[in-house]
Amino acid sequence: MPVLGVIPARLGSSRLPRKPLLPLAGEPLVLWVIRRVAAAAVCDRLVVATDAREIVDVVERAGHEAVLTSAHHQSGTERVAEVVANKAFRAFDLILNVQGDEPLVARDALRGAVARVQGGDPIGTAAGSLDSALAADPNRVKVVLDARGRALYFSRAPVPFDRDGAGDVVYHQHVGVYAYTRAALERWVGLPPVPEERWERLEQLRPLLHGLAIGVALFAAPAAPGVDTAEDLKYAEAALNRTLREVSP
Repeated sequence: MPVLGVIPARLGSSRLPRKPLLPLAGEPLVLWVIRRVAAAAVCDRLVVATDAREIVDVVERAGHEAVLTSAHHQSGTERVAEVVANKAFRAFDLILNVQGDEPLVARDALRGAVARVQGGDPIGTAAGSLDSALAADPNRVKVVLDARGRALYFSRAPVPFDRDGAGDVVYHQHVGVYAYTRAALERWVGLPPVPEERWERLEQLRPLLHGLAIGVALFAAPAAPGVDTAEDLKYAEAALNRTLREVSP
């Protein structure tokens, strides 16, 4: 089944204005995300979905594909759905959504999310390990799984809660990638909102609490943070510069 990769990239981020175009190790952030996804070799076609002509121009000048979408979407998933509905992408029934602020996203996360859908889940995502000392950080989204590896709940709170203070709770940090069948994506964007997604500011709670199964691929490494703050941008730049030094002759 061919995989369409879509990277939603919105210009008007509230915490980091113009985030996709912010310089990171000498180039715009969005280009690092494209390269990271392309290097994982899981997508047969890869496109950036954006609300800004500036982003389209940057992406296309770098030799990649971009689609201009509505400025009124409330989530990255809605932006992805607009692209998937385009007749140019009708051949794809498996879609991978990688948020446009994940320049360090793990290859295992991308492949794992796709594998969950290929294995029968309507939606797939991924989670890495998380040090218990970081579990209270609301920027690190936690996920609790059932025995089949499907999500029970996502939260910014430290779940499961270590009531007795034993220190042996295992936390899984959610990674901002989603794979879905075309049918699951269409159903997701047609569902009414649920209060929990507004309280937690987590869009994936909508399909989950409406009964759509979300399979979670676990990988052992700590999940690299997405870029939500100026500190995250500095962290990502340092990590990319280390990688560039390691591969330089």
